[in-house]
Amino acid sequence: MSTSLNDNLPEVLKSLRARPLFVMRLDVRKLQIVGATPGAYRRVGVVPGGSFEGERLSGDVLDGGNDWQTVRIDGATTLDARLVLRTKDEALIGMTYRGIRYGPPDIVARIEKGEAVDPRSYYFRINPLFETASANYDWLNRVVAVGIGHRRADGPIYSIFEVL
Repeated sequence: MSTSLNDNLPEVLKSLRARPLFVMRLDVRKLQIVGATPGAYRRVGVVPGGSFEGERLSGDVLDGGNDWQTVRIDGATTLDARLVLRTKDEALIGMTYRGIRYGPPDIVARIEKGEAVDPRSYYFRINPLFETASANYDWLNRVVAVGIGHRRADGPIYSIFEVL
């Protein structure tokens, strides 16, 4: 008799649990188009600011962040972002994330034009990691997070969750 690997797993390994960490809104400037490089179609998003709000931490996104995007031949856009968050109590937190945004070509075209589209009509996910020297937020140094994104005309908004 054959058994599935899943059959012998403890319950804690059979599902993913998460709790809200914060919601983050980013301001973005017009994309800097590097263009069709030998490896990919590259563009860079500059992040001059933003904000984040959550039960355990809230504050501002500082000027100077960026998002190096790769538009792949399958139509997906991969993200590689680096930001600095400043909490309301002045702690600085480095936040990096990689992600992917993908959807039907007509939906992606509307997003690229700055139109509002239903976030259920495309896939937009990120995986943030954090670094801080602040004792108050040291716990973030050991958090794996996931985020669900929505692209608005003035920039993205993310719901970020701590994976438990």
